[in-house]
Amino acid sequence: MMVRLSHFVHAAKQAARKALPGVALCFLLAALAWLLERLEARILGRPYVEAIVLAIIVGAVVRTAWTPGARWSAGIAVSSKLLLEIAVVLLGVLIDAAVIIKAGPVLLAGVVLVVAVGLTTGYAISRAAGLRHRLAILIACGNAICGNSAIAAVAPVIGADGSDVAASIAFTAVLGVAAVLGLPVLGHVFHLSVMQYGALAGLTVYAVPQVLAATLSVSATSAQVGTLVKLVRVLMLGPVVLGLSLAQRRDRPALSRLVPWFIIGFVLAAVARTTGVVPASLTAPIRDVATALTVLSMAALGLAVDVRALARVGHRVIAAVCGSLAVIVVVSVLLVRTMR
Repeated sequence: MMVRLSHFVHAAKQAARKALPGVALCFLLAALAWLLERLEARILGRPYVEAIVLAIIVGAVVRTAWTPGARWSAGIAVSSKLLLEIAVVLLGVLIDAAVIIKAGPVLLAGVVLVVAVGLTTGYAISRAAGLRHRLAILIACGNAICGNSAIAAVAPVIGADGSDVAASIAFTAVLGVAAVLGLPVLGHVFHLSVMQYGALAGLTVYAVPQVLAATLSVSATSAQVGTLVKLVRVLMLGPVVLGLSLAQRRDRPALSRLVPWFIIGFVLAAVARTTGVVPASLTAPIRDVATALTVLSMAALGLAVDVRALARVGHRVIAAVCGSLAVIVVVSVLLVRTMR
């Protein structure tokens, strides 16, 4: 028993040492984003672009000018995945049960509707653009559910090859950042309430970190609703993958691949807060920690964005992705505007 524990501790130390350079790089970029936010507030009177969004922009600028080597990759991966997942779990503590219960049935129905429309129209538009059957499925699932995660889960089920996966994944980071930057403008144009805006972000943005970036700068309620809607959207991946698996007559994927641990953690944290296990006095410091981890993760996410990537995937893929995303945005805007 002691030998196993010693081996585990040694492996953990080795992993920490390997991740340290990349985490430190992301920390520096996040600190720069905080500094730019403070500078913006001093010059303009308030930060119009929050540190969460600035971290993505700073990371993308660095990535476009310089590609981090192997020394940095482990820490960037830890920052963009593990630290972000921890932040999502912590956000569960901030969930206001009254807000969620009030909007729950409408939001659930909306998620199912948007995913269904996204899948069908995304596939139809991709095929109309002349894309292959498997590539069209990947693009439809990526747009409708959760970007890279959906593509990675669906690819082995439908037997997609490496070129299809690479082409479909290439758009996610760039268009995800574009959605984060453009969505607040859309919310302002349509005069959406904070709940409506949060629902719109959860229904349209690709990944959880991008939802956080698009909503935390608006309000805590927007972040709560947006995160919940997005996580429900992620859960739709399970039925979709199982359906495709049955259609393709392939083995069913493991449940652990369909329900990520941080979704379970998010739900448990929300239950702990609602039942009083986590006292209200801890919500403010937990929010600060979650925000700091999210900014750090945003910097890592930005480091994965190469704006030159779209030029390599071809105009038909770009047209299909943009067209299907536009349909999802239109349907989502119409939906949230009917919400009270």
